[in-house]
Amino acid sequence: MEAKRARLLWSVRKRGILECDLLLSTFITKQRLAGFSLQELNQLDSLLEENDWDVYYWTTGAKDAPAEVQAYGFWKDLFEHSKNRRKHILRMPDLD
Repeated sequence: MEAKRARLLWSVRKRGILECDLLLSTFITKQRLAGFSLQELNQLDSLLEENDWDVYYWTTGAKDAPAEVQAYGFWKDLFEHSKNRRKHILRMPDLD
Protein backbone atom coordinates (compact mmCIF):
# COMPACT_ATOMS: atom_id res chain seq x y z
CA MET A 1 0.00 0.00 0.00
CA GLU A 2 2.94 2.35 0.58
CA ALA A 3 3.92 2.11 -3.08
CA LYS A 4 0.35 2.97 -4.05
CA ARG A 5 0.34 5.96 -1.69
CA ALA A 6 3.62 7.22 -3.16
CA ARG A 7 2.32 6.82 -6.72
CA LEU A 8 -0.91 8.64 -5.89
CA LEU A 9 0.96 11.46 -4.16
CA TRP A 10 3.02 11.92 -7.31
CA SER A 11 0.00 11.58 -9.61
CA VAL A 12 -2.04 14.36 -7.99
CA ARG A 13 0.78 16.75 -8.90
CA LYS A 14 1.00 15.71 -12.54
CA ARG A 15 -2.57 15.87 -13.79
CA GLY A 16 -1.99 18.01 -16.84
CA ILE A 17 -3.71 21.29 -15.99
CA LEU A 18 -2.28 23.51 -13.29
CA GLU A 19 -5.65 24.30 -11.70
CA CYS A 20 -6.39 20.64 -11.08
CA ASP A 21 -2.81 19.98 -9.93
CA LEU A 22 -3.09 22.76 -7.34
CA LEU A 23 -6.47 21.67 -6.02
CA LEU A 24 -5.56 18.02 -5.71
CA SER A 25 -1.97 18.40 -4.50
CA THR A 26 -2.92 20.84 -1.74
CA PHE A 27 -5.68 18.50 -0.57
CA ILE A 28 -4.05 15.10 -1.07
CA THR A 29 -1.06 15.43 1.23
CA LYS A 30 1.22 12.73 2.53
CA GLN A 31 -0.45 13.01 5.93
CA ARG A 32 -3.97 12.75 4.49
CA LEU A 33 -3.02 9.75 2.34
CA ALA A 34 -1.61 8.00 5.39
CA GLY A 35 -5.14 8.01 6.85
CA PHE A 36 -6.86 6.76 3.69
CA SER A 37 -8.28 3.27 3.70
CA LEU A 38 -7.59 0.91 0.80
CA GLN A 39 -11.06 1.73 -0.51
CA GLU A 40 -10.31 5.48 -0.47
CA LEU A 41 -6.96 4.89 -2.19
CA ASN A 42 -8.77 2.96 -4.91
CA GLN A 43 -11.38 5.72 -5.19
CA LEU A 44 -8.65 8.32 -5.59
CA ASP A 45 -7.02 6.13 -8.22
CA SER A 46 -10.34 6.04 -10.09
CA LEU A 47 -10.75 9.82 -9.82
CA LEU A 48 -7.30 10.30 -11.32
CA GLU A 49 -8.37 8.26 -14.35
CA GLU A 50 -11.03 10.86 -15.16
CA ASN A 51 -10.56 13.76 -17.55
CA ASP A 52 -8.68 16.69 -15.95
CA TRP A 53 -11.31 19.26 -16.83
CA ASP A 54 -14.12 17.06 -15.53
CA VAL A 55 -12.32 16.64 -12.20
CA TYR A 56 -11.73 20.39 -12.02
CA TYR A 57 -15.34 21.27 -12.84
CA TRP A 58 -16.66 18.67 -10.39
CA THR A 59 -14.43 19.79 -7.52
CA THR A 60 -15.24 23.47 -8.06
CA GLY A 61 -18.96 22.84 -8.44
CA ALA A 62 -19.13 24.13 -12.01
CA LYS A 63 -20.65 20.76 -12.96
CA ASP A 64 -22.25 18.08 -10.82
CA ALA A 65 -20.00 15.11 -10.19
CA PRO A 66 -21.41 11.68 -10.97
CA ALA A 67 -23.13 10.00 -8.03
CA GLU A 68 -20.36 7.39 -7.74
CA VAL A 69 -17.74 10.15 -7.37
CA GLN A 70 -19.88 11.99 -4.82
CA ALA A 71 -19.95 8.76 -2.80
CA TYR A 72 -16.14 8.66 -2.46
CA GLY A 73 -15.10 8.79 1.18
CA PHE A 74 -13.05 11.95 0.70
CA TRP A 75 -15.30 13.75 -1.80
CA LYS A 76 -17.08 16.15 0.56
CA ASP A 77 -13.78 17.27 2.08
CA LEU A 78 -12.20 17.74 -1.37
CA PHE A 79 -15.22 19.70 -2.56
CA GLU A 80 -15.03 21.95 0.52
CA HIS A 81 -11.26 22.36 0.07
CA SER A 82 -11.79 23.60 -3.48
CA LYS A 83 -13.87 26.53 -2.20
CA ASN A 84 -10.75 27.98 -0.53
CA ARG A 85 -12.85 29.96 1.92
CA ARG A 86 -9.75 31.26 3.70
CA LYS A 87 -8.54 32.67 0.36
CA HIS A 88 -5.11 31.05 0.68
CA ILE A 89 -2.78 31.35 -2.26
CA LEU A 90 -2.35 27.78 -3.41
CA ARG A 91 1.17 26.64 -4.17
CA MET A 92 2.41 23.25 -5.19
CA PRO A 93 3.61 21.54 -1.99
CA ASP A 94 7.14 20.18 -1.78
CA LEU A 95 7.70 16.49 -2.16
CA ASP A 96 9.69 15.26 0.81
